[in-house]
Amino acid sequence: MAQIVLDHVEKTYSGGVKALDDLSLDVGEGEFMVLVGPSGCGKSTALRSIAGLEEITGGTISIGEKVVNDLPPKDRDIAMVFQNYALYPHMTVEQNLAFGLKLRHTPKAEITRRVADAAKMLGLEPYLKRKPAALSGGQRQRVAMGRAIVREPQAFLMDEPLSNLDAKLRVSMRAALNQLHERLGITTVYVTHDQVEAMTLGQRVCVLRDGKLQQVDVPQKLFESPVNLFVAGFIGSPAMNFATAELVRDDGPAVTFAGYRVPVPADVVSERDGLDGYFGKELIVGIRPSDFEDAAFADKSWARIGVTAQVTEELGSEVHVIFTIDAPPVDHPSISEAARADGDEDETEAVTALAGGKSLWTARVSSRSAAKPGASLDLGIDTRRLHFFDPDTGLAIA
Repeated sequence: MAQIVLDHVEKTYSGGVKALDDLSLDVGEGEFMVLVGPSGCGKSTALRSIAGLEEITGGTISIGEKVVNDLPPKDRDIAMVFQNYALYPHMTVEQNLAFGLKLRHTPKAEITRRVADAAKMLGLEPYLKRKPAALSGGQRQRVAMGRAIVREPQAFLMDEPLSNLDAKLRVSMRAALNQLHERLGITTVYVTHDQVEAMTLGQRVCVLRDGKLQQVDVPQKLFESPVNLFVAGFIGSPAMNFATAELVRDDGPAVTFAGYRVPVPADVVSERDGLDGYFGKELIVGIRPSDFEDAAFADKSWARIGVTAQVTEELGSEVHVIFTIDAPPVDHPSISEAARADGDEDETEAVTALAGGKSLWTARVSSRSAAKPGASLDLGIDTRRLHFFDPDTGLAIA
């Protein structure tokens, strides 16, 4: 195991394109760190830089006690797991697992022991004599992981290893990865664009945007206390709802937007450092879908708003109620980029057009709700969990 430290790392390609911009990150010994962000945010470049597959143009990278800027990949004592498995098709599973050790002239008895241990750990013992073509996608990915495990490296680097698997298999492989890390305790840096993967796997999650670190924290903290609009819009599914609002004092603190007046508890104002300076000013309010509830089942102290359900998605354990509010979508680059992270720009524009230029919001309510498309519905809002952002900087207020 080893600590991995990136200290003011820069990576600039020819033409002046900055893939990493003053990136500083400390991955603790034995930690499972996930790098997440939209395509082109620099997460794979950061991983490849740690591996030595990319040469950085500034800063230092340390693995353990050693600065590795000038070390070739083979001397960094790391093992990589790639998206495309990279197995040798003409070799059996056993030969694939042993190949890297043979290149390093590891004694035969040691190779046999390590291969047997990895195969047992990953449930590959029945497949040792098969070739990759005779394996399923999940089995191939386990072989790729086994090839990294037998190396017994200081750190694992994983570049979207589950992205080629179907949704159900990804869930089981995430559980297998968690168990594997608990058993081995090896420092792991894992890259994904899938925030669900990031939140379920990472002990800490690092959110990147345009090569810059936005926030690094435990998953729940990212969800509950995003530092800016980008993190707020990117983390969480369904995504956070946003509206341009005004903070007012009449009859107690409240935010007003789209014809609604939502009371804000006085202790929320006092606890959010700097929020009281926004009275009488515009700000951006954010409400997570999970902080709504059908008023029939909501806490009696929660604020209420009346909406008309446009679409209801019944998911068994919960219902997603999609409705419009009478206000245009918030025009801020951080929100639009976060929204595009799970789809392309054309899809985002199409959704806005279907909403008739109004904001399309989502509430996640109890499966007991009687919400139906076209019907009126009262929603409760947990106003203690409102989020507030500065409209100019995009930073969270507090």
